[in-house]
Amino acid sequence: MQTRDYAVGWFTLAMINGGLAQAKNRSAVGWSFASLFLGPIATFVIVFLLDALPPRIERY
Repeated sequence: MQTRDYAVGWFTLAMINGGLAQAKNRSAVGWSFASLFLGPIATFVIVFLLDALPPRIERY
């Protein structure tokens, strides 16, 4: 039972990191996937080391 709780927490952290990355105009899917392997280290990188990218301007 404890292993399942650990996995649910790790997956939840990956989803939160995806949301944080998306808020900084980064790839939510990419950072969620990276978070599955890096966990709290990815959170630290997203929050403290990544600068927000400017929004993309679409030209017609």
